[in-house]
Amino acid sequence: MKKEEVIYLYLLALHALFGFVFFLFPFLSKVYGIALLVFGIYFIVHSKNKHNEALLMAAYAVSAEIMLRMTGGTFVNEYGKYLVIFFLFLGMFFSGFSRNSWIYWFFLFLLVPSVVLSTLTLDITTDVKKAIVFNITGPLCLGISAIYCFNRALTFQRLLGVITAFSLPLLCLVTYLYFYTPNIQDVVTGTQSNFETSGGFGPNQVSTILGFGIFIFFVQLMLNSSNGLLQLINGALVLVFAFRGLVTFSRGGVYTGLAMVLLVLIILYFQANFKTKPKIGGIILCSFLAGLAVWSYSSIKTNGLLDKRYANKDAAGREKQSQLSGREVLIESELKMFYEHPLLGVGVGKNKELRRSQTGIDLATHNEITRMLAEHGSLGLICLLILIVTPLYLFTMDRQNLLALSFFIFWLLTINHAAMRLSAPAFVYALSLLKIYREAPTLHRK
Repeated sequence: MKKEEVIYLYLLALHALFGFVFFLFPFLSKVYGIALLVFGIYFIVHSKNKHNEALLMAAYAVSAEIMLRMTGGTFVNEYGKYLVIFFLFLGMFFSGFSRNSWIYWFFLFLLVPSVVLSTLTLDITTDVKKAIVFNITGPLCLGISAIYCFNRALTFQRLLGVITAFSLPLLCLVTYLYFYTPNIQDVVTGTQSNFETSGGFGPNQVSTILGFGIFIFFVQLMLNSSNGLLQLINGALVLVFAFRGLVTFSRGGVYTGLAMVLLVLIILYFQANFKTKPKIGGIILCSFLAGLAVWSYSSIKTNGLLDKRYANKDAAGREKQSQLSGREVLIESELKMFYEHPLLGVGVGKNKELRRSQTGIDLATHNEITRMLAEHGSLGLICLLILIVTPLYLFTMDRQNLLALSFFIFWLLTINHAAMRLSAPAFVYALSLLKIYREAPTLHRK
């Protein structure tokens, strides 16, 4: 076994231990949060970001965000996004960014008018700073991440290193969840999203990260496991994340994880040679059978309530009126705001105020697309077009980044059910912009 693989196994064990320790002593997660910042600064500055250490630290921070938030390890609400922004800024200080990333500088510029508008239109009783920060840090994190990643040359092996950085805090999270609710049957009594199986935190966000974990460990299994032991461990973790994602009873993250896995399998299949295609076909079949097994086990553990949840029924088996857990009302209200304020929108953070006054519903958005339209108007529409078209265009020009479409679909599906509450969709989106080489590119200097 290679030295790197031994280190990976030790790090997995260490992070599993972290999960247990944070369950026993949650206050220690604050030490973890500080250590993450301090080590990240040292790691990037000491290396001068020669091998894109900033990407590794940002990926690690993205996966650690939920763990920190559910155990009180953050010092500000958007700590995860601030860490990603800071690490990538520090990385750009040492290694710069592509001139062609101007499109994402333009994206950030288009966000400004509606931020200014909100300072003039938000109610006097509203905490203006909090309302703006809550809604704008996601797009800001995305813009900075995209500027760092745009056309940045990275070897495929280094990209797998980023995947490994994602994986470590994910294991910490799933270990914590296991100790938080060791017996699923004791806490599942209905078909609504379950806070108990989500570590006492928002099931929608926990499901998002667990679904992402399905993909991360599937990639580790497929592309980063050179021996039977690693294959066994990574394969088992895929199943563990699938199970824990299902029992949150929040469907969006699971659907997204499966879509990511399916996309990477399709791309691998079509880029494989004639001899390799049957092997990938076998992997697809095995994945399907494993998925059925996890579903059956989860269904038994939830006394059949999981089947009703995914059939959109309540515990009594009655069809629910809403297909999207009530999100339709939020979407309709935000589209109405866009129709009524098509130029600059209503201003960042204002849509919640208007919805409360017009419908009596005091909820923040769950859909980043309709939020952008409502709060940024036509400028938001241009921003969305930039975000959608750019990575797809890059992929058609160069298909070496095998994971690009999976990264892109994670962002697109996640922002439709969980907005940008987490740093994950912002940073993962940016990874679709990387320029991947099978070998390190040769540098030609004049």
